[in-house]
Amino acid sequence: MMNCIIIEDEHGAQDVLKNYVDKTPFLNCNGIYESGLDIDSKQLEEIDFIFLDIQLPELNGLSFLRTLVNPPKVIITTAYPDYAVEAFEEAVIDYLVKPFSYERFFKAVNRIQDKTIEKKEHIKQFFLYTDKTIYNIYVDDICLLKAEVDYVKVVTNHKNILILDTLRNWEEKLQNFNFIRIHRSYIINMDKVEKVSGNQVFIGDIVIPIGKTYKNTFLKLINY
Repeated sequence: MMNCIIIEDEHGAQDVLKNYVDKTPFLNCNGIYESGLDIDSKQLEEIDFIFLDIQLPELNGLSFLRTLVNPPKVIITTAYPDYAVEAFEEAVIDYLVKPFSYERFFKAVNRIQDKTIEKKEHIKQFFLYTDKTIYNIYVDDICLLKAEVDYVKVVTNHKNILILDTLRNWEEKLQNFNFIRIHRSYIINMDKVEKVSGNQVFIGDIVIPIGKTYKNTFLKLINY
């Protein structure tokens, strides 16, 4: 579970964010504030990230962020796209321009979750959002991932889930686990491999080609 706070002075925007947080299984909202000046510094130490508006009373969001010595991770939520470059110079994780969909929101918080997973290797699950449904998928259940144009098909022991994402992004997510990219369109779970024959890997009834670019690395991995 990740803890966040919302710093937003518009009540409608507060309601949207709180609703999105409440429907996301791995998020918990620790408080909603209309100004960064209302937050106790101790509370900032107890959260994982902030949803931060830019246009705030008294002190704008980016100015508030610069006052923090050890700031938590930040997702900007604003109606103004013009501050994106300035915001990313402050190392924010994402920049959401209002109004934004739940799918776009979920993509942003997933980036926070990915950063958390990098620090906590014992985390062995991912939440995937597609077709207005959130799936809780354990890493050990994933057999392979296949690129499908602008999507990635996550093939598990029990189901296939098509999500809007890139294979390169998943290559980074899975770098601490026993997965390897063996083709420009495939990442496989090495624990699921049943046999290798010629330029093909077999996982159950699925046959995956080994790309020329990835073949030497794969063969070294299996000590062949």
